[in-house]
Amino acid sequence: MYGITLRVWGDLACFTRPEMKVERVTYDVMTPSAARGVLEAIHWKPAIRWVVDEIWVMKPIAFSNIRRNEVSSVVQKGAVSSLMKSVSADGMGEPFYQDTQKDRQQRATLMLKDVEYVIKAHFEMTSKAGSEDSEEKHYNIFLRRARKGQCYHRPYFGCREFPVNFELIEDDSLLKPIDDDRDLGWMLYDIDFKKDMTPRFFRAQMHKGVVTIPKVLQDEVNV
Repeated sequence: MYGITLRVWGDLACFTRPEMKVERVTYDVMTPSAARGVLEAIHWKPAIRWVVDEIWVMKPIAFSNIRRNEVSSVVQKGAVSSLMKSVSADGMGEPFYQDTQKDRQQRATLMLKDVEYVIKAHFEMTSKAGSEDSEEKHYNIFLRRARKGQCYHRPYFGCREFPVNFELIEDDSLLKPIDDDRDLGWMLYDIDFKKDMTPRFFRAQMHKGVVTIPKVLQDEVNV
């Protein structure tokens, strides 16, 4: 089992609670699925599966509010397909666009500000691993990319407008999470894609600034 320690930080974050349907309300702490997304942005292949073990909260939990304009609907695939079929031979057809002035609504967001976490995780080999794949190979690829700050796409804290800065930690002996114990309630662990995309939750507890992910979830959920 090849483990890694990654420090991540940013100005803003929003790990939206799924039970909030209209206004976005963030969890108090980064979710395991969000942490996995950061790791996969740095290095991921079908041959490996990232498993988050712990999330350390390095700065006091603080909230902020924003209100912004958003569109209230999305462009449907069927509408685009129908429009393409109706285009004449000379390329003329009905105009198709989304009017952001008419299709607009204001939504509030309760988000986190000035966040910093330490992700402790490991990866496991999957059934898609080939003869050329090995734990040592993928471990070294991740270390090289994380040290150089390389990523396939810029990781983000819940929303794409909240980018993540990251740094590989090779010695965590000097790291000290916040001294805070908190019941975080029911938190989304991840989506089990192999079981009809079933959301899996767990009762998250933070002890001395550390959220430990139950081992039983790591074994049961396949992502």
